Amino acid sequence: MSKPKVSVVVVNYNGKKFLDKCLSSLKNQTYPNFEIILVDNASSDGSVEYVKEHFSEIHIIENPKNYGFAKGNNIGIKVAKGELIATLNTDTEVTQLWIEELVKGITSSKEVGMCASKMLFMKNPEIINSTGICISRSGACWDRGMFERDNGQYQSIEEVFGPCAGAAMYRKSMLEEIGLFDEDFFAYMEDVDLAFRGRLGGWKCMYVPNAVVYHFHGGTAGVGSDFSIYYGNRNILWNSVKNFPPRMLLTSLPWIIGRNIAVIPYYIFKGRGTTIIKSKIDAIKGIPKILTKRLNNSVDKHEIQKYLHTWASIPINHTK
Repeated sequence: MSKPKVSVVVVNYNGKKFLDKCLSSLKNQTYPNFEIILVDNASSDGSVEYVKEHFSEIHIIENPKNYGFAKGNNIGIKVAKGELIATLNTDTEVTQLWIEELVKGITSSKEVGMCASKMLFMKNPEIINSTGICISRSGACWDRGMFERDNGQYQSIEEVFGPCAGAAMYRKSMLEEIGLFDEDFFAYMEDVDLAFRGRLGGWKCMYVPNAVVYHFHGGTAGVGSDFSIYYGNRNILWNSVKNFPPRMLLTSLPWIIGRNIAVIPYYIFKGRGTTIIKSKIDAIKGIPKILTKRLNNSVDKHEIQKYLHTWASIPINHTK
């Protein structure tokens, strides 16, 4: 049986300290037909030189500046030779079956366009980082099972809303149909936006529990950093405005408005007032551009009934 070629795209920004573990684990995959593309966003820590010396077989793309996670992945995807695209964070270590299990999942049905890995915290592998992403009416998204102890409760192959792009697989044909990552998002929630557009197009996402990845989590951007607070809170509003179907957008406005207002005093109390206010101001300023993208989204116009049928089968959390 022929094995489709997989292109693994790894976007790096000053992640040299993680590269040996990440790239070495990729070299030890059981799956035979794959390539590795490292997209470097103008790192200043010697990352490129290190990879050239120790992993000469890897295709390296050197960007002139930091283009962010979204555009960085897009640059890699555009040169990828594979029928299947895997995206992987630098601060990860994958198990030997990772690619093989994801390929099984994504080729199990022609309707499957995305697959989510089982991500565990590298520092404490008994604790779950992600088993796919969830979304609520407020536009908030989170990693399913995050911070839960792994007691086998997520050990079934099942449909989820979408994958965390820190360790995901996508059909290239799906990406060609719905478009790549939205580069205006730069970082954070670009995977939610992509999953949303995939669902709008009628594609499914399967969670593959045997595709196990250990994740440092926040190794590059930092957990709770100004960077993550700004982009996460800006993009959460854009995601709702861009992707919620008309009826759902209208009925979800109380949750969307409420959450976007409620987080402001929360972050002010934590000493991040300037960051959160700038995030929300820039989110509002960007709405006209996001609405233009929505109006130009052919998937939203022509596949809405297919999407609504899919949406009806996905549990929505009304409290987050």
